[in-house]
Order: sequence, then C-alpha cells, then structure tokens
Amino acid sequence: MCNGCQLMALLGWVPWRGISDELQPRFIHNKSGRFESRFSTVKVLRSPSIMLNGMEDSVLGIWVAHGEGLAYFPDKEMFKECEFGLAPIRYVDDDSKITEAYPFNPNGSPGGIAALCSPGGRHLAMMPHPERLADPMLGGTDGRRIFQSIIESAR
Repeated sequence: MCNGCQLMALLGWVPWRGISDELQPRFIHNKSGRFESRFSTVKVLRSPSIMLNGMEDSVLGIWVAHGEGLAYFPDKEMFKECEFGLAPIRYVDDDSKITEAYPFNPNGSPGGIAALCSPGGRHLAMMPHPERLADPMLGGTDGRRIFQSIIESAR
C-alpha cells in the first residue's frame, strides 16, 4: 500500500519485470500538487490479483493518504496494455463510474487507476489504504474484504 506501491513500481515488480527504467510506470506527484488524505470510493475490476479474488465489480469505501499517487505511464502503449487487466482498482464517482475527475480521483491518475498488479497476480501495488478500513471500531470494514480474499485464496 501507498509507499510500498511506489516502491514496487520503481523496482519493476508491477506491471511486469524487464521494463527499462525510462519506460517503467511509476507513481508521481498528485495533479493537485497537494497531499490528499480523505475517504474515497474505488471499484474492483477483473484481474489476476490473488488479493482481489472474488471481488470483481465490488465498490468499496477506502481511505487515501498520499502526495505521490498519480499513475504515470511514460509509454502510452504500455498504459493501454495495463488498463485492461493489470489495473484492477479504480477510483469511481458517486455513480460508481470510473473517473479521472477531482475530488473523486484524488491524484488525477489516467483511467482512475489506483493499483497495478502483475500478470501472475502475486504482486498488487495499490495507493489506497484498505488497512485503515478493516476494523469496525475504526470506522468500517470494506478494507477487510481485501484481506479476507487473501486468506480464501490460500485455502
């Protein structure tokens, strides 16, 4: 999550290995130029991610807290490849439609991208913080669903 997401992209773990440094997708400063910390809404799309197994089409309330969350793709063709299948979590508006519009999309990522995963599904780099909404005592349980899917996938 968050800083780990940025690191996974910089290390080349997502979307796949072997991309040259100059073409490697990464997460850069939000379009707003500010640190964004607030409740947001995301939609889970079909993907190979084991962390999101069985969650396709789920719409979740989730917390965001980052200054560098804009998914940047130096290569537009790579963006197109990632957009269909390797970008499984997207920011959505009040109608659950994927959006690039602020404030629904807190960082301005193209296609509302909030996460990237590897083709094999073992790596999921996400900007939102599901751990902050995994306990009802702390405000919600939508984030818990992501962690439960990991356990269910291991069975």
